[in-house]
Amino acid sequence: MLVSAKEMLQKAKAGKYAVGQFNINNLEWTKAILLTAQENNSPVILGVSEGAAKYMCGFNTVVNMVKGMIETLNITVPVAIHLDHGSYDGAYKAMEAGFSSVMFDGSHYPIEENIEKTKQIIKDATSKGISVEAEVGAIGGEEDGVVGSGEVADPNECKMIADLGVSMLAAGIGNIHGKYPANWAGLSFETLDAIQKLTGDMPLVLHGGTGIPADMIKKAISLGVSKINVNTECQLAFQEATRKYIEAGKDLEGKGFDPRKLLAPGFEAIKVTVKEKMELFGSINKA
Repeated sequence: MLVSAKEMLQKAKAGKYAVGQFNINNLEWTKAILLTAQENNSPVILGVSEGAAKYMCGFNTVVNMVKGMIETLNITVPVAIHLDHGSYDGAYKAMEAGFSSVMFDGSHYPIEENIEKTKQIIKDATSKGISVEAEVGAIGGEEDGVVGSGEVADPNECKMIADLGVSMLAAGIGNIHGKYPANWAGLSFETLDAIQKLTGDMPLVLHGGTGIPADMIKKAISLGVSKINVNTECQLAFQEATRKYIEAGKDLEGKGFDPRKLLAPGFEAIKVTVKEKMELFGSINKA
């Protein structure tokens, strides 16, 4: 069922586990993630960047596809459709289309402007029962043309934003999107600890979940991270399985060129990846 992310994340924070946000790119992605969540009785967040929404023909198409799948596949676990790294205008368009959760990424604005814009979105979203994620301190790497250097957020700024009434807070703690470079310094748990102490029960969000070692993920969860975003890892699993299928010449055998057959190994690979993450995050049987 389609719900906001607020309650599932509050439960995760209290229960010391995290809910995975898995970004979707097409029908196969969405179906694989929803089925895996249902099979493992796990709550799930479907992340949609503005670029991915555009690729999938707009927010409206995404919402209708997800709603159709929830009904047809009989998905009973809690599902949120969440705008990932949304602009101010994008957040309003997503809310209008029926997204149940939005992230307003105002991290590139001066803190005062970030606060003003965040306040307005919270006011309008809350009246519709939509959860809101805000970001403090840019997350490094590149995601859909949004580039950040992986800075560490100021815990006091985090408290200022948390106090506005956001449902969840993404704070930069040295994490980056995409693949991690060999010289990556790791996560700043000191910063995370300081942020958690100042923000209390606020569910914290870890972006760039791909490539962070399992022990660091577990430690981050113990320090209040309740939502972890995964995108690149599913893309790499899909790419690898598709490559193997084509390299083995399977697309040349019989009707192996049929897109339903061609995309099946990648679909299964996403399911395996999502299940592994749900196990690591501790969200299995938490629906």
